[in-house]
Amino acid sequence: MHYSDKEAPAWFIEAVNTPYQDHFIEVESCKIHYQKWNNTGDKPGLLLVSGGGAHTHWWDFIAPSFLEKYNVAAVDISGMGESDHRESYSSKLFAKELMAVIDDAGLGEGTVIAAHSYGGQGTLQAGLDYADRLRGIVVIDSAMFPPNFQPNSEMMGSTFKAKKVYPDLATAVTRFKLLPPQPCENEFIVRFIAQHSLGKVEGGYSWKFDTDFVIKKEPDELQLDIANLKLKTTVIHGEKSMLFFPAFLDYMKESYPDDVPFISLPNAAHHLFLDQPQAFIELLKEVLETY
Repeated sequence: MHYSDKEAPAWFIEAVNTPYQDHFIEVESCKIHYQKWNNTGDKPGLLLVSGGGAHTHWWDFIAPSFLEKYNVAAVDISGMGESDHRESYSSKLFAKELMAVIDDAGLGEGTVIAAHSYGGQGTLQAGLDYADRLRGIVVIDSAMFPPNFQPNSEMMGSTFKAKKVYPDLATAVTRFKLLPPQPCENEFIVRFIAQHSLGKVEGGYSWKFDTDFVIKKEPDELQLDIANLKLKTTVIHGEKSMLFFPAFLDYMKESYPDDVPFISLPNAAHHLFLDQPQAFIELLKEVLETY
């Protein structure tokens, strides 16, 4: 289906209409969805992972810019997008899902995983558990809070409420909100993402993601284990992200290995590649050249 939006720039329309294929695999008794863009040749792999409540289409306008040098896929971790929901979630399970997609998509040894927000948990775990099979990871505005700090509901995303059913797609799209909340000048991107966040249900349309994913997530020691990362890692964050206030940033720099660079994207909040998509693409390209 050809996507069109009179208010969107030509580069965006061209990107989101770049062909890809949908694939489904089973991981630990759960159906996992991923999409892979058309590509040929012996190129390194790049796996893109979206955040909480998000889905593969968050990458539709980003991924095509990397096809010249990479074989690219994007994944819905369990509980998100077209993937099944679980009774409980864990960083270990997410990491297994990512590695299973890398294998099924034929991305090969030496793949780089780039993950936004909540997707960073499984990606960091993959970096710890499967370092010998990856070239590196890029963690994009993924939160880590100091001990004893109590993040508010906006930071944690626990403001997800029970699903409502909307009578039609147009009505549902108007109810879409970014979490953590922030303004975004690129309304054409938000509109595109919102339309792909909904699915048909009895009586109308509703959100695809598991609204209970935060409370279903099993506690782990991932935050303490990050210091043990042995593979190439980069942290990218939005200059204006509420998750990267100076105190949080200082704590994260102390928690990661000393050689991990932290790079700020100017004029961007938490959803940085919605705020500054083209600048983000150029920054990620620069980062990947160091791997």
